[in-house]
Amino acid sequence: TGPLKDMNFSVQEGGGPRILHQFKLEPPAVSFSTSGEKAGIIDIEPRTGILYINGSLDWETKQVHKLQVESLDENGNRVEGPYAVTIYVEDINDNQPEFDQKRYFGVVRQNSRPGKPFMYVHATDRDDPTTPHAQLSYSIFHHFPNPYDEMLFQIDNATGAISPSRKGSYYLDPQKQNTFTLVVSVKDMAGTTINAFTSSVDVIITVKESLWKAPSTIYIKENSTQVHPVNISKVQSNEPGVIYGIFEKEKLPRLPFSISENGDIYVTQPLDREEKDTYTFFVVTKDNTGELVDKPLQIHVIVEDINDNPPVCQQGLTIVEVQENEMGGSNIGTVFATDADQKDTLSSRLQFQIRSQEPEFPTKNLFYIQQDTGILQLTGPSLRKRDSAKYFLKVLVTDSKFETICDVEVHVIDINDQIPIFKSSDYGSMTVAEDIPIGSVILEIEATDGDEPATGSSFIIYQVKEGDPNNTFIIETDPETNRGFLKINKALDFETMPVYNLVINATNPEPLVEGVQYNSSSLTTLKVFVTNVEEPPVFLKPVYKTEVSEDIPVNTLVMTVEAYDPEGDSVRVSKIVLKEVQGKYAQYAACGKILFLQKSNLLVEDGYKSKAFLVLPLRDVNDNYPQIATDYPTFFCHPVSGGDRALIKATDADEQYFYSKFTFSLADEMNAKNNWEISKVNATHAYLSPKHTNFEEKVYDVPIILNDNGKPPLENKVNLKVSICKCSSENSCF
Repeated sequence: TGPLKDMNFSVQEGGGPRILHQFKLEPPAVSFSTSGEKAGIIDIEPRTGILYINGSLDWETKQVHKLQVESLDENGNRVEGPYAVTIYVEDINDNQPEFDQKRYFGVVRQNSRPGKPFMYVHATDRDDPTTPHAQLSYSIFHHFPNPYDEMLFQIDNATGAISPSRKGSYYLDPQKQNTFTLVVSVKDMAGTTINAFTSSVDVIITVKESLWKAPSTIYIKENSTQVHPVNISKVQSNEPGVIYGIFEKEKLPRLPFSISENGDIYVTQPLDREEKDTYTFFVVTKDNTGELVDKPLQIHVIVEDINDNPPVCQQGLTIVEVQENEMGGSNIGTVFATDADQKDTLSSRLQFQIRSQEPEFPTKNLFYIQQDTGILQLTGPSLRKRDSAKYFLKVLVTDSKFETICDVEVHVIDINDQIPIFKSSDYGSMTVAEDIPIGSVILEIEATDGDEPATGSSFIIYQVKEGDPNNTFIIETDPETNRGFLKINKALDFETMPVYNLVINATNPEPLVEGVQYNSSSLTTLKVFVTNVEEPPVFLKPVYKTEVSEDIPVNTLVMTVEAYDPEGDSVRVSKIVLKEVQGKYAQYAACGKILFLQKSNLLVEDGYKSKAFLVLPLRDVNDNYPQIATDYPTFFCHPVSGGDRALIKATDADEQYFYSKFTFSLADEMNAKNNWEISKVNATHAYLSPKHTNFEEKVYDVPIILNDNGKPPLENKVNLKVSICKCSSENSCF
């Protein structure tokens, strides 16, 4: 209740009759009157001033009702007013959403991009759009058929945009299933309450083949005379408005292909198959943000050959050698030519023909060439060098369009029908000292051969045939003069062989023709006397070697050596006793080196002296205590944190055999076991770790016991200096 004045009321729609307010009469007023948008159910009781609704308001029909109220006296004259009374109708969720179509139809392409909409559904709700009553949420309730565990389609719950899911983008295939029916539902109240109204609709989706396909292999004839660029193919994306681009698979100075904004592919210049016969590149599509739209397509281009290359002789001049005794029909050589056009095509098929022969003596057509192989053959009787030592042939080589002349020179080779003949059948005797140096020339010999000079038929090989069982001599031939030089090949020894009775033969590297054989004319003799030279004694071995332990006692017998005199004289044999093992010898042994006692030469005397060497490898003894390697300082950053550890390494100067396995432990002193712990990593390393974090910033001595487990084992206590220090950002001590 209250006096008459301007008032506003909010009333939920529906709900039936109700009283809104009671206005009080102020004398001389005796009644109230109302006018305005009463909708047939809003009024005021004149005497009591009760403002009421006799029915239900509807927000969807009218959202605001504006009234005027005034008070009247007994004569009906206005006392107060009119005052404005406004009634706002509040919406309630009393309308379900409705789709704007009874059924929807859409088309999606195979391999479409996931999340890219290909259609939309739309629904409306008559409730107040400023309230959740009209806020709609879309979802896919089901789709038929459903061959996979995951949905092949997805919908934007706010916009109703339908797109392939990631799985759908991969699996949609019109060959397997070309139609799907989606049941799409829409809820008001943003789909967040169970009391929301729901509607659903069928969406029929047709799956069509992807437009985005790589064209089949593109064939382009080389050296095209068309005006470039020339269109050679086309690609099309499943999405409109994409940006097409090309990127190359191979790194080329310039890719001779381009693509237009419509997906048309062009070759931009004539291609040369001999320069490059295939091209492979990729076509891509991007949206306006630069994101890839489709998977890249691989484009394969093959450059087709045309006959644009003539035959080429493989050699500027082909030289063929033919022996005089070659029979008719013999293969004497091959003319080789190449063609840069495509292999195994008519453009590169070569055929051969002899165009001319010089000289044409004793007859024309002495030679024949196989048309398809280029193999040269003799046509008739054997050639004779006295008729002509050389023949010059012009060979015509053709393909289906071009021709080339190849030059061939045929050399007639003299056959080996003459044997070498020594100028002297006996070179007598000669004397040489047994100490003559190896390689010395002691005699020059000579034979002659009537075959063609500077050929294998006339070149002479000299060999000692008899009288030299140990190959003490060797004979070398001068290729210019065909003379032989007899040389010392091995050391002479008067005591073993005082005289040599040599038989020397002369032969050719080329086999003799049938019916011709070497005889006594190709043999000569020589007697070589060896004179004695006084020689020093000889040790049985040039080097004596024995292994000793590095702790060998002084005056121990190391070894006994033996020698003899080649002349048969007596020799004095010495015994060597090692007097001392210390100083640099001990140092060498510790470094693992073999000691060569070159200053302790062994001497044998019989008027001449000889020298031999003694090699003493020293065998290691486990006599060095293990130590901590000091390659790098051991430290921990202050303040110490849990889990810190430092790697330490044990070393030993002994041979590795003795320290293949170290053991590490903490000594029971300086409170070490309460502050530190040690754990083995491998045979030579261990981790040292603090057992707590209450360390001061200083240097600690950590007593560590090392055992090398040698034979016998050696143990050593080492005080490892460990710094607790402030560290830099790189975790190293300042």
